[in-house]
Amino acid sequence: MPALLLLSAVIVIGFERFVEWRYGAAGSIGVLLLCIGAKAKSPACAGVGATVLTLAVLAPATTT
Repeated sequence: MPALLLLSAVIVIGFERFVEWRYGAAGSIGVLLLCIGAKAKSPACAGVGATVLTLAVLAPATTT
């Protein structure tokens, strides 16, 4: 069980670092809000996080 928790923590932190590297601070904030909203079962917080993450992903495509 502890190995599974450690593995999942490593995967989550790795994904978060990848998003921050690829999409900047806005992407990191979006992932953070999405995770907090899912853990707290708050659809408003998760929705804001998903929207911020979507805008961070689509922003490079809309500026060129």
